[in-house]
Amino acid sequence: MKSVFVIVFLVLITSPFSNLQAQNDFAILEKNVNVRAKGLIQKLNKTKDTLLLESKTLINKVYAVNMKYKREVDLSVRDKTVKIPLKKLSKGKHVFVAVQSPVRIVFVVKILRDNSVLLALEDDKLVSKE
Repeated sequence: MKSVFVIVFLVLITSPFSNLQAQNDFAILEKNVNVRAKGLIQKLNKTKDTLLLESKTLINKVYAVNMKYKREVDLSVRDKTVKIPLKKLSKGKHVFVAVQSPVRIVFVVKILRDNSVLLALEDDKLVSKE
């Protein structure tokens, strides 16, 4: 009986922390793990609000299509590194395409939080700084 009580107590104590941890992420990156895509390094920054793309070859263009089939990102890059802020993207799944000469590398970024929540957080930071 005591072991059941201890298990229930631990579950009740740890469940709120798991929810809080899941809400910390702004976005999730689902990398393209294809052998042909290994030349493009895809990652998020520490705060997970900026997409970082790096390659040894030239990245010509990057665009993203959201769940409503609208392009929210459409950049002509012509560089080997790209930083794309994700704060302006709508909540949900975005399919990114990085164009490198004959190759198109497709990967997914899922935005977990609304932009309005971020704006409220930024306003709180500004008030606390002043």
